[in-house]
Amino acid sequence: MKKIDTAGARKQTPGLDVSVAIAAPAARILKAFFDAEALGAWWQVARAVTTPRTLGPYAIEWVPTDYRDEVLGRLGGVFRGTVMHFEPGRGFFVADAFWLPPDGDPIGPMALEVSCSADASNPTLTRVRVAQTGFEEGTRWRRYYEIVGVGWERALGSLKMLLEK
Repeated sequence: MKKIDTAGARKQTPGLDVSVAIAAPAARILKAFFDAEALGAWWQVARAVTTPRTLGPYAIEWVPTDYRDEVLGRLGGVFRGTVMHFEPGRGFFVADAFWLPPDGDPIGPMALEVSCSADASNPTLTRVRVAQTGFEEGTRWRRYYEIVGVGWERALGSLKMLLEK
């Protein structure tokens, strides 16, 4: 898994850019981002309302954690946005996205982009790239990207395991 994360660089705008190669077709991978059962299996989502089409909702909810982050409070909560673009077999783009933590004010707006492409080194693999952008200077935003970066790496590893069974 390749990760490019600027969260630690104070002079750059934090964001997220992670990718993983998965031995599965792009259509199957993208379905796992919109199917509630699959989202529960690889991303531990409790509930989801997602529609893979322009102006479709992308709302997912996690059970609040017992753990409390010193900056963000409990993790979990809801991530919601609007699907602005969906291209079967290629990817999707969610705009006007916000994370609504169990405690505290929402963080957003953000954008989430997921893309799939043939892996240059192995044509049997699909390269999945997840990029998340949006930032306002502040401790909460910087901490959010620190935590979400680790979370996406784990989630994509789980997605890979699920789809390669």
